Amino acid sequence: MLPALEMAGWVMSGLSLLVLVPVLLLLLQVLAALLPRAESRSTLASSADPRARVAVLMPAHDEATGILEPLRSVLPQLQARDRVLVVADNCSDDTASVAAAAGAEVVQRQDSVRRGKGYALDFGVRHLQADPPDVVVIVDADCIVAPGSLDLLVRHCHRTGRATQALYRMHAPPRSGLKIRMAEFAWIVKNHVRPLGYARLGLPCQLMGTGMAFPWEQLRSAPLASGHIVEDMQLGLDLATAGHAPQFLVDAGVSSSFPSNAEGLQAQRTRWEHGHLRVIAAAGPRLLARAIATWQPSLAALVLDLCVPPLASLVLGLSGWWVATAAFWFVGGAVWPLVLSSSALSLLGVAVLAAWAGFGRSAVSLWELSTAPLYVLRKIPMYLKLLRKRQVEWVRTKRDDGRA
Repeated sequence: MLPALEMAGWVMSGLSLLVLVPVLLLLLQVLAALLPRAESRSTLASSADPRARVAVLMPAHDEATGILEPLRSVLPQLQARDRVLVVADNCSDDTASVAAAAGAEVVQRQDSVRRGKGYALDFGVRHLQADPPDVVVIVDADCIVAPGSLDLLVRHCHRTGRATQALYRMHAPPRSGLKIRMAEFAWIVKNHVRPLGYARLGLPCQLMGTGMAFPWEQLRSAPLASGHIVEDMQLGLDLATAGHAPQFLVDAGVSSSFPSNAEGLQAQRTRWEHGHLRVIAAAGPRLLARAIATWQPSLAALVLDLCVPPLASLVLGLSGWWVATAAFWFVGGAVWPLVLSSSALSLLGVAVLAAWAGFGRSAVSLWELSTAPLYVLRKIPMYLKLLRKRQVEWVRTKRDDGRA
């Protein structure tokens, strides 16, 4: 073998080992999630004991037609000293009056420059400072809080002194096409299987944007005021860096639905995946180096989890790398890069099938799952857009009724 090809073989083998890491981590998380369930620690606190005082913080932008159901899911779960605060943020509709009529405390914010959920949350926290609660629970204005979940979240958060993330489900609307149901399956893997696997191993989880409980002192000092398009992910990393990595509580649940219109779904997926990939590139290596240098295992675990790309991009990236290693072997290069990339693809297939068998049967059938490569190929334009023009500003998802 020519010296140049031999050197290239070593480089490609090293890169193949590198791309194997997120696949092995995903497989570990899936297998851990499939372990028999132990008794939930959330049941250890008696519901008869006094509960910490809670404020439910609900940021809302033009949610007049949809905010009633989320409020009705929250209000019956409040106790005498609790409150729900709706931040009507840059609204052009009747969100504030509808929320107030339903029984919520409402503050309004207007700022055409500083736009985004992070700014709304910061505004709400500043308002709560006059009469601070013990725990703040953040719930999006399109999310339903399952009965009993508020109590579980607050008790767990207050007992552990750490941010607590509920299971956040997103459902495909009735009679949805395969594209939306495949998105639901990918969501199950990301927001249920992977954090559950980490929790079974005693490791932290990413924050998911809603269904999040925080000790007041930690949230009060958190850098919330930003237009970051994945502000929840960034907040979780900030807390972990400060030694307060979030925990996952599968027994508590919040839920929402994917938009059924194609434009809304595409905008939502673009925001999430561009934001995730942006955080991986901007913070992943730096925070991993910091976690190792300062010996912070929880932060290291969270950063490694962060570096597992969204499922579709992981499949697409590994497939492209397999083609590159196969071409390299075909022209006379080393075979090891191809062996490693083939192993990565095979293990990814095992992880996806195991996740489907354990958790995803309600979203797609096995036959439909076998068409996943076609679903992934249709997302190539979104990733090309990432290379040409990244989405770096917060944009509200377009609703099914046409609201933006």
